Amino acid sequence: MTSPPGGGDHGSAEEPRRFVCARCGTSVDVPAEGPPLTWTYSVESGIRQYYCETCSRENLRSIEGRLDSDWW
Repeated sequence: MTSPPGGGDHGSAEEPRRFVCARCGTSVDVPAEGPPLTWTYSVESGIRQYYCETCSRENLRSIEGRLDSDWW
């Protein structure tokens, strides 16, 4: 038995994954494995925190300086 081209056995697409900005609460549903390319993330106290494009841009120096989000 063969599967139709481009499809799995069930023909259903993956469910989109929701990412929520840890700073402002903006959310986005993404059909890909990871967050949107314009978002950043930080691991703080062993927890991965995602930040939207706006929050990332506004706090870029603090993020690059590896300061915890509590500081900025």
